[in-house]
Amino acid sequence: MLDPVLLRSFLAVVQTGGFTRAAASLHLTQSTVSQQVRRLEEQLGAELLDRSGRYVVTTTEGERLLGYANRIVALMDEAMLALGQSAVEGEVRLGVPDDFAANSLTPYLADFADAHPGIRLEITSGLSHDVWRAFNAGELDLALIKQRAGSAKGVASWAEPLAWLDSRARPVLARNPVPLAVFPPNGLYRLEMTHALDAMGKPWRIAYVSSSLPGVSAAAEGGLGLTLLPRRLITTAHRELGEAEGFAPVAPVEVALHARNQLPGYARELAAALIEACEGIMSK
Repeated sequence: MLDPVLLRSFLAVVQTGGFTRAAASLHLTQSTVSQQVRRLEEQLGAELLDRSGRYVVTTTEGERLLGYANRIVALMDEAMLALGQSAVEGEVRLGVPDDFAANSLTPYLADFADAHPGIRLEITSGLSHDVWRAFNAGELDLALIKQRAGSAKGVASWAEPLAWLDSRARPVLARNPVPLAVFPPNGLYRLEMTHALDAMGKPWRIAYVSSSLPGVSAAAEGGLGLTLLPRRLITTAHRELGEAEGFAPVAPVEVALHARNQLPGYARELAAALIEACEGIMSK
């Protein structure tokens, strides 16, 4: 008989690439996870993991077991959910951009938390650059990010049209150089904005920097600087600039949902809920 507890530890090591991260994701000690994997190897009479490199990877036997282990654990989770049990335990680590972290996704995340009381939902919001880095470091299971169109294939993606925004009450358009309200370096909209202004031959200077989307939006509303933001975030205090004002359109960026391989059933359910949420948000 294959012990599902041992299978979960095996899967966690494979998915995170090491015993330390696996232990953190399972809320166990590293020695416990190591012992559980050793017990599984002893039961099967085969070495399942190659521990010789920087990252732990599966052996040939471990690769053969991987698909079965995922199916067994996923079926157990689904059975517990179908029977209305709250004993299913686990964790989903989600990273989202600032403009999706507040009201946009809250109802969907709250519904998921209510339906899965045994699942720990950990949400991190911030700049897409930072969320993407955390996802690639194995610190997140799901990552919703803004990226250049087609730069990295996700499980789902949507076009995000952008708009040049000035203040309606205190416009800065006529200033030379034009002041900008921007995100910190490596922020996607900042790069798109400065590259576009350079291409248009418009002098510019950085006047306001914030890692908060509400902060950048408010700076543009108040006349501290011109900015480039998603069109769906325009407020009545903004004035959208277009070709009539000498501002060429900027190509849309892409909102993409990325997921790590071999997600458990409850995490795949959250991914489906996020896709539904984004469909509604991006269609407005």
